[in-house]
Amino acid sequence: MNTSSLTFGAEHADRPSVRLGALVPLTRPGWVEAGRHLLAGLELAVREVNNVGGIGGRPLDLVVRDTAADPERAVAAVDELAGLGVAAVVGEYHSVVARAAAARADALGVPFLCSSAVLDALTEEPTEWVARLAPAQSHGWRIYVDFLLGADRRRIAVATQPSVYWAFGIRVLRDHLTPRGGTIVELDTNALTPEALCDALVDHGATALLLLVGHPEPSVPIVKAVRSDRRLAEILIGAPAGQPEFTEWAAALGEDGAGIPFLRYRPERLGPLGERVGKELRERLGEAPSFVAFEGWDTVAVLTESLRSHGTDRAAIAESWPRVAIEGTRGPIRFSRRPGISVWQWAWTPIQVVDRDPAAPDRFRILHTC
Repeated sequence: MNTSSLTFGAEHADRPSVRLGALVPLTRPGWVEAGRHLLAGLELAVREVNNVGGIGGRPLDLVVRDTAADPERAVAAVDELAGLGVAAVVGEYHSVVARAAAARADALGVPFLCSSAVLDALTEEPTEWVARLAPAQSHGWRIYVDFLLGADRRRIAVATQPSVYWAFGIRVLRDHLTPRGGTIVELDTNALTPEALCDALVDHGATALLLLVGHPEPSVPIVKAVRSDRRLAEILIGAPAGQPEFTEWAAALGEDGAGIPFLRYRPERLGPLGERVGKELRERLGEAPSFVAFEGWDTVAVLTESLRSHGTDRAAIAESWPRVAIEGTRGPIRFSRRPGISVWQWAWTPIQVVDRDPAAPDRFRILHTC
């Protein structure tokens, strides 16, 4: 068991802990770097809670389980964590995994605060047990469509893989591009080599290629093939799901990975709290923290407020979602019901469209904000 009470005063060491279960992708095929950043934010916040007395004098323990981007593994972890008596479950980065975890938490009556997954339908039916910090996919991707149209990119090709997440993203793109004169063509990366995909882009006269695929395969070979094809020198490559946020992307692609716009969930300027937390996250990670690390810290901050105000009873925690009001690292956090969203939703975290600067790939350029 990976349990982290981190720092707590000796005078309270004999008190039973308050446990939070944490779902994090820490091994392949999960996005390990995203999991590492999410866990860093969760652990930093837990340490800070325990440094000031925990939850009513009880230490806060983080019981971490690796989902490895596997929905079945996540369901088993929720079952285990529920049996261990956690007050709530937090975390997860991959949307399909978070959906499976949310359904199980709902069935078991365990509060689940989803940190980073964006798929609109986290549960099939409305539930009181689940809340989410990350913006819904439909909201963020509509903003990405606004960016594409503002850049006069209307003939859009999407490189796809089978996935509920990617399929819903294509629907959002089509619903918001088509009425405004845009077109969408889908290119199946399971059927096309990167070179054949380049030929298809030329044939369709695409002005933008969106990567709705996994990383590093097949995204890295696709980017390298498009960048090396002179016929496609003017095409915009985009990655709305946020792959270029992480240093692993820059390490794999170098200059080829720059100039690829993606969605990033943070404001243009952090406030004092965000600056402080960002500095500590940088020290913990040894690199600039991604927005996912901030999502992790905010997750524990929300649960701490709920636990201190409403107690550790699971039903009381779930009932507290609409009454939570705290200052997060990226702005004030409150939860509400949104049309088409089945869980309690923070509406909305600040959203940017950014890319890595071709002149300095370690630096981000803000292209569009909302």
